[in-house]
Amino acid sequence: MKQYSTHDKVDEERGGCRKSGSTITNVTRLVVLISFLALINFVPWFFERPSKGRIQRSNRLGVVPWNNHCAHTSPIDKFEYYRRQNALVEKLLALNASAYIAEPGASATFFGNISQTNWKLSERPLLLIITPSEALEGPLAKISVLTPKFEATRAKSLLVPSESPVQYIEWPEDANPYELASSVFPHTVTGTIYVDSSIRKFIADGFELALPNATILSAPETIRELRERKSKAEIDLLKCANEATVLAIRAVHQQLYVGIRESRARAWAAFALASFGLENGGCLTLFGENAALPHGSGTDRALNASDFALFDCTASLHGYYSDVTRTVALPGSTIPLEHHDIWKYVRAAQTTALRAARAGVLTRSVDGAARQLLGSEGYATYFTHRLGHGIGLEVHEDPYLRGGSDVVIRSGHTFSDEPGIYIEGQVGVRLEDCFVIREDGAAILLTEGVGGQSQSPWAP
Repeated sequence: MKQYSTHDKVDEERGGCRKSGSTITNVTRLVVLISFLALINFVPWFFERPSKGRIQRSNRLGVVPWNNHCAHTSPIDKFEYYRRQNALVEKLLALNASAYIAEPGASATFFGNISQTNWKLSERPLLLIITPSEALEGPLAKISVLTPKFEATRAKSLLVPSESPVQYIEWPEDANPYELASSVFPHTVTGTIYVDSSIRKFIADGFELALPNATILSAPETIRELRERKSKAEIDLLKCANEATVLAIRAVHQQLYVGIRESRARAWAAFALASFGLENGGCLTLFGENAALPHGSGTDRALNASDFALFDCTASLHGYYSDVTRTVALPGSTIPLEHHDIWKYVRAAQTTALRAARAGVLTRSVDGAARQLLGSEGYATYFTHRLGHGIGLEVHEDPYLRGGSDVVIRSGHTFSDEPGIYIEGQVGVRLEDCFVIREDGAAILLTEGVGGQSQSPWAP
């Protein structure tokens, strides 16, 4: 298999400091300290430098400008929260249920703007409780927050949208929080209380003991579906987050060099994601045969001239996540022909799946379309995972593009499209873009605004 390396120009910065013969002053001490810090940062870089005759590099991602690609976007507004809460109340009434309860997380964020970013989970429960109440215009969501008493001030600082005043139920350390929470329910609760499917078991158990006449159940699909189909505001955030992630990967790709390690490229990618205005960013970064293990090897491999480098990156924008994967080659390099063919087959499978995705079809049929194409090239057994997942306030959420699923695709659904071929010990290729089902039923890439799918291993 023919391989070769090219050479990039390397600019090195050299510096020094002069000693003065005068008495050491505070200024001199500061200069010495700065010089020492510069030295300890320079030495590891110096010994990592690749030898002559290999594709060279810059030692830092200095070319990435601070470019907040998504500066024009805004968080979800309060009126959308009101619509979500009232839609939930309509579901509760239709199900003859008394309440819905969620912990900080994706569902509590969706209905009440309470995320795990602004409230970490602990053994002391903080809970969002939504119950139906009557208003002149019809049923209205009543919002309550159960909070540890000693953290009540912090809980009240959370920006919980509500059309009526939020009720805070404060529980002291010597009290049973679940018994106190029952104060927001009817005095003779004999109906059903739904808890979010991700709620911890000890909390569900606590309500079962405190409310022996009630039925505590995990929220049914009809409630979970409220999060699945995205609004225009949600789609706008998802689009921008995914576009910025593509731009970040492209910036890192241009700075790759022979000898760089996965850990350094991963750090660069995290920096690039932040530079493009995203939060909570990170990448799975795999070189060469390590990419044949879809979620990594746990090693820190160096990049060779003819290797593929796989970047699977995610980050958030106002709580909504991106998920983009690119398998790239070094700029100006040549890769083995078989590896390039594998890349093209994966790209074709991704395109085929996108064309198969439309409102009204089953999710399994989209997975099957990609699998069938790879099978026609003899690689079906090397595609070892489902095609995709839903995406929104979580990177992975319902529904999923997988074999055996009978979920019907609807407008507003968002999915990842990420076929791959993994030949252990040799090569791994995965390409991923997310898409949304439009009102007309067609699928459109969330990355379309920056060119959409990767065009080649050299043009991600």
